[in-house]
Amino acid sequence: MNFRCLFLGVTLAIWSQSPLAIPLPQRPPDTLPPEQYISHVNANNTITWQLWAPAAKAVEVVTGATPDRYVSHPMSKNDQGIWSFTSEPLQPSLYEYFFNVDGFRSVDTGNALAKPQRQVNTSLILVPGSLLDDREVLHGEIHTLSWHSPSLKRERRIAVWVPPGTRADSPPLPVLYYYHGFGDTGMSVLTQGRVPQIMDNLLAEGKIVPMLVVMPDTETDAEGAIPESFAPAARREVFYPRNAQAADKELTEEIMPLVAARYPVRKDAGGQALAGLSQGGYQALVSGMRHLDKFAWLGIFSGVTTETVPDFRVAAQLKKTAAINRQLKLLTLVSGEEDIITGRDMTGLKAQLDQRGIRSDWHSYPKLGHEMDVWRPAYIDFVQKLFKTEN
Repeated sequence: MNFRCLFLGVTLAIWSQSPLAIPLPQRPPDTLPPEQYISHVNANNTITWQLWAPAAKAVEVVTGATPDRYVSHPMSKNDQGIWSFTSEPLQPSLYEYFFNVDGFRSVDTGNALAKPQRQVNTSLILVPGSLLDDREVLHGEIHTLSWHSPSLKRERRIAVWVPPGTRADSPPLPVLYYYHGFGDTGMSVLTQGRVPQIMDNLLAEGKIVPMLVVMPDTETDAEGAIPESFAPAARREVFYPRNAQAADKELTEEIMPLVAARYPVRKDAGGQALAGLSQGGYQALVSGMRHLDKFAWLGIFSGVTTETVPDFRVAAQLKKTAAINRQLKLLTLVSGEEDIITGRDMTGLKAQLDQRGIRSDWHSYPKLGHEMDVWRPAYIDFVQKLFKTEN
């Protein structure tokens, strides 16, 4: 007799007859159309958030991007077990939210649009009426390029927005390299940053120069630089410097040559821009200053900076006032006025640049913190200034 099979069969039989610790989740009734219990945007730009959770004792929808900006909205339950809350009319934008169900944080399971994070805990919903919309215009293409990274010893990929009509024999295009923030994935600036929609719409309006937008994954997962291995208090001391070093090597030795081999692109500094938000802003600062010969346009959006994460190479470059002013056609600095995460980084960097006589384009967004409502408008403003001869 096969005792292994007998043991397995007995085990399964016992398990199948064991009572569950908690009941399995209930399913919505087959007579209930899903539109009656999923979240949606109304014609007057209000949002009705809904969740079918008949066994829940209390449910709130929580809006806002960071804990200091969270606002909880208690939801009401009807006799069908559907919890709901309707907002006031909202400005067109892409809003972050999650549900607090009896103290448990949950994404909106009825909404396919989730924030692209390494640990997904937030949903997104679009109120239409802005450049973030999909409009009936000529659309660029989103390409995914994959390769084996010799430096990181793993498979890597980037996303590339390619303007409509681009061919292999097209005139060389300028390139913007754009890095996302901490905790997100390489899909972040595509999905939440709305780069494809913004670029399509601005190009259709004639407000930008045709360009490639290359979107790497800011997190390299290099040895000794795995984000999840560090407590928040240790990120500035250890994680950010290690990751920035690995990402800088990847950018200059792998990503830029890959893009140049695949597309007709400019390789001069005047035809290459670098920008990033939050942790990606630190990457833009580090790589931009280390390689002044490669980039003439820099954008640092609410970035971690050398005010709290020192880099001796950047510090040395910042002493070269004349060289920076000569080389950079645009150095944009952006911060939310109420940003408690990197506000000190940005104001400290701005003060240092002013003290050294380095020109910068400073933007402070009133009543906003560390959030996409800062970075999307900043990106829209930044790309309209790129690669134009009058600059």
